[in-house]
Amino acid sequence: QVQLVESRGGLVQAGGSLRLSCAASGLTVSNYNMGWFRQAPGKEREFVASISKSWSVTYYANSVKGRFTISRDSSKNTIYLYMSSLKPEDTAVYYCATAGGSGGLDRINKYDSWGQGTQVTVSS
Repeated sequence: QVQLVESRGGLVQAGGSLRLSCAASGLTVSNYNMGWFRQAPGKEREFVASISKSWSVTYYANSVKGRFTISRDSSKNTIYLYMSSLKPEDTAVYYCATAGGSGGLDRINKYDSWGQGTQVTVSS
C-alpha cells in the first residue's frame, strides 16, 4: 500500500524559508515521477513542482520558479520542497504525489497517489 506522509508545515514570515518533506512507503521514490501541488482556500489545487524518475529533471510553476527547489533523497525514500523568499500568496495546503506515467507532470490528472497535505501559512 502506497503511503505518502508530508512533514508538518508551519507559519513563516514573508521573505522566510521552509522545507517540506514527503516520506514514501510502499514504493521507491526513485522509480516514480513525483510532484508537489498546493491548494489555497477557495481555489483549485495547482501544480508547484515535479521531479522525474529519469535524470531527475525538475520543472516548476512560473509562480515559484527561482524560489522553490524540489529534490529527492533515494537513501531516505523521501522528496523535499525547499521554499525560500516566501510570499503571503504561497499560503496553502501543500501535497506531494506520485505520477503513474511520464510527461505532462504539471497536470493534476497525471497523479494517482497523494499525501494528506500540510498547511503552510506565510504572514505579511
